[in-house]
Amino acid sequence: MLPQFSGAQLRQSLTQALNFCLVLTTAFMFWKGLSVVTDSPSPIVVVLSGSMEPAFQRGDILFLWNREGRVKVGDIVVYNVKGRDIPIVHRVVRNHVSSKNQLLLTKGDNNAMDDVDLYAHKQYYLDRQNEVIGAVKGYVPWVGYVTILLSENLWAKYALLAGMGFLAMVQRE
Repeated sequence: MLPQFSGAQLRQSLTQALNFCLVLTTAFMFWKGLSVVTDSPSPIVVVLSGSMEPAFQRGDILFLWNREGRVKVGDIVVYNVKGRDIPIVHRVVRNHVSSKNQLLLTKGDNNAMDDVDLYAHKQYYLDRQNEVIGAVKGYVPWVGYVTILLSENLWAKYALLAGMGFLAMVQRE
């Protein structure tokens, strides 16, 4: 049997549900707006490994910019490899520029070898236009550990969602 709501309780519950949806929609619109401004499908990424130490540590949040036509040797870029869904953050160690495109070779600062083994089969360079998400323009240390915790521990994700839902329902205006 469903609980009975008075008109005021129903109105308050609907208002809380709409407020929760408004927060989610605002976050989504902010993310998409940031994507348009930076020209990057993922304008903010979290460092997931230690391959870029000491420049970046695991858990750092990186801010990307993809509006520059070319990147230089020494720039730190974030790229996607075909067949993998986790972006990689590494430094450009070599580039080949033509009138049509730019090809990049990357390497993690803490890695002994370049990234050719990480690229797709029979690929020796990254295509700047198609595979690079953006160049790193800023970072905030350690804040990304929240994202790592949520992605590596399913119970933490459910606990956070349950807590947010509970707070949305008990919130009084």
